[in-house]
Amino acid sequence: MSPALHAVVVVVLAVGLDLLAGDPPNRWHPVAWIGRALARGRERLCHGSPTTLLVAGAALTLGVTALAALAGGAVGLVAATLGWAGVVLEAPALKSTLALRGLAGAARAVAAALANGDLAGARASLGVHLVSRSTAALDEGHVASGAIESLAENLTDSLVAPLVFFLVFGLPGALAYRALNTADTMLGYRDGALEYFGKVAARLDDLANLVPAPLAALALVAAAGRRAPAAWTAMVRDHERTASPNAGWTMAAAAGALGITRGRPRRGRSDFLPVDGLKNSYPGLLIAGLLIVLTKRRGRAGATLAQAHLVSAAAGAVASHARMPARRCRRSSRADVVTGRASLRAFSCDVSCKRAV
Repeated sequence: MSPALHAVVVVVLAVGLDLLAGDPPNRWHPVAWIGRALARGRERLCHGSPTTLLVAGAALTLGVTALAALAGGAVGLVAATLGWAGVVLEAPALKSTLALRGLAGAARAVAAALANGDLAGARASLGVHLVSRSTAALDEGHVASGAIESLAENLTDSLVAPLVFFLVFGLPGALAYRALNTADTMLGYRDGALEYFGKVAARLDDLANLVPAPLAALALVAAAGRRAPAAWTAMVRDHERTASPNAGWTMAAAAGALGITRGRPRRGRSDFLPVDGLKNSYPGLLIAGLLIVLTKRRGRAGATLAQAHLVSAAAGAVASHARMPARRCRRSSRADVVTGRASLRAFSCDVSCKRAV
């Protein structure tokens, strides 16, 4: 089997495994192991002067990332000796870096609550699965906005970026990306000591996503059908209007595709992406297309849900309209489950603040 065909087979199997099986229990999940290592490192090293914090945080981030890459390399070497059978090892390893099913499950939970008029439940689901900031004061429009932002942004981290790194650098690259992204999720806050301790993780994650983020946005534009021109226009015009250098790509493309304005209230600054009006479509919008395209279903929100079909089209384009059952997961501003998996919840920093910049 040629290297190119081998890579394609591994990717198809990994995405299929993620859609069909979701995440394993934390004790068997490599990302949970990474989370534990980062949490323990933070407990032991996150103290001292700003310089000490910067150096210690960099050492922890780079050390865990290097170990993840070495583990991926070891699996790849063993798989290479097995020929065709090697994909049986590589596909599950790559699958551990993906979280498409979990991301869709998280959106479904918030969508169901909004469709049933349960604002409190929608706020709770958003806060538990998708974002780290407080959701207690959000109205329906901002709950929908937060979920759509998270769904759009996390398309990069949960699917596109790991696959890009795998195709370019192999399994070591995919696992290294996941470790780095997890470090950013857990440490990359502008909050007390983490402002210095997580700075390297935040910067490296920004760098790692410079190419995957625009690619994920282009996938959304390509999947937007008749609204592709609007999605393209919004992406080009508004992708720099977020605090993150990468999140704006998919957020803006999704806003243009859906014909909405999405944003969240923040002191001193708004991350609204002006397209049309969120208030005209918020009640069931949340399913965010990802579920409509992949499951071919419409919920009780009826026509409102139909308006959301674009956000998921990117995932639909990658996953070929595969059907998937419910489950959970991940972020918006600095969400605690950047990869979309519930397995990181136990290790994430539960604070609501801007990422380290």
